[in-house]
Amino acid sequence: MGKLPVRAVLVFWIFLLSAIAFLDRTNVSIAGPQIIREFGLDNLRMGWIISAFLIGYAASQVLAGWVAVRLGPRRALTAGVLWWGGFTLATALVPPKMRGAILVLIAVRFGLGIGEAIIYPASNQFVARWIPTRERGTVNGVIFAGVGAGAGLTPPLLVAIIASHGWRAAFWFSATVGVIAGIIWYFIARDTPEQHALVSARELSNIQAGLPEAGDKHAARTPVPWSAIFRSRTLFLLTFTYFTFGYVAWIFLGWFYMYMAQARGLNLKTSAFYTMFPFIAMTVFCLGGGVLSDWITARRGLRAGRCGVGVFSLVMTAVLLVLGSRVGSASLAAMILAAGAGVLYLCQSSFWSVSADIAGESAGVVSAVMNMGAQIGGAVTASLTPWIAQHFGWTTSFLVAAILAVAGAIAWLAVDPETKLVSAVIDNLAASKGLTQFEISRESH
Repeated sequence: MGKLPVRAVLVFWIFLLSAIAFLDRTNVSIAGPQIIREFGLDNLRMGWIISAFLIGYAASQVLAGWVAVRLGPRRALTAGVLWWGGFTLATALVPPKMRGAILVLIAVRFGLGIGEAIIYPASNQFVARWIPTRERGTVNGVIFAGVGAGAGLTPPLLVAIIASHGWRAAFWFSATVGVIAGIIWYFIARDTPEQHALVSARELSNIQAGLPEAGDKHAARTPVPWSAIFRSRTLFLLTFTYFTFGYVAWIFLGWFYMYMAQARGLNLKTSAFYTMFPFIAMTVFCLGGGVLSDWITARRGLRAGRCGVGVFSLVMTAVLLVLGSRVGSASLAAMILAAGAGVLYLCQSSFWSVSADIAGESAGVVSAVMNMGAQIGGAVTASLTPWIAQHFGWTTSFLVAAILAVAGAIAWLAVDPETKLVSAVIDNLAASKGLTQFEISRESH
């Protein structure tokens, strides 16, 4: 791999897996008009199918995080990609005239969600083991730029496939790309830098010196107890604000294509063109947000670099959602709303950097709990957004999302990105028992 650090190559490959994951989860939205017509559905029932994926995804987060810790990022990601490739293919195999076809579609998308649940807990486990703290904002920005890249390439690419070969061919394509990428990951990745034969002594030294555990030889061997996870105030706040993030994000991931086609009256090709804009913005702002977070952190500390970016991002998102949904021009609305989607992803890396920083070796489990919040938010918006739009109009749907974004910004103000979960639990125990941290640590050993 020459002079390029091995970790840079692996981060790029996780970026590709992230893009493929969103290709596989948003393809149902692009094929939505054809699926609705072929299966005789309406928007509400289509929302059930979209929500089924997110419910399966959310329900499996803690299990996925545990698997990521137990198996390591190499095997966990490989197994996950092969699993979700199979369920993507299964979506295309459901015949529209079979009895209970919609229930089968819901079950298949639920199964897809279970498989995709592993992607980000495993990637965060990789970050915790491979990436120095000073690089984590940038690296998470790259990984989550795959969200925008995958979702952004989906509309034009899949519309072209659907136009030429039908919607089922788009799912065959998505499944094939995923399986190939997953197999390559298995051969190029290792769970730790010490296990990788191509990691140079210099790179290994840089990685080890930059890990939070470098100053604490016992940290990597001390598992975070489940009580520490579920009693953490910071993790609770992160999970809530990520719920609001997920709610807003899935308006774009699940409904923006059909919003432009139905509410703004555009044809399918024009709608696909405008649907690219939010995801291009997500990619650019996600990359920029990671760099910005690390830059501010280096100069002002973790609270400003992680929490400050989060507050700014969600407040500006709320403003742009309200403005974009109220303008009369379809093209101007697409531009403003795309800017809102981009600014939202400015804080994406902050979530995952904080969860890795406070969790250490248990980053897979902790980030999974946090990510469960976003997926519950996505599941809610997938079904609630079309209901609100049907009864009160699309402007109200965006207003509800804006209110939640403000609530998420307020929650960021109370997040503590500097105290590790184990340290917080020891502090609480020490306070309750009137002991010092040293005495609590001796009791635990």
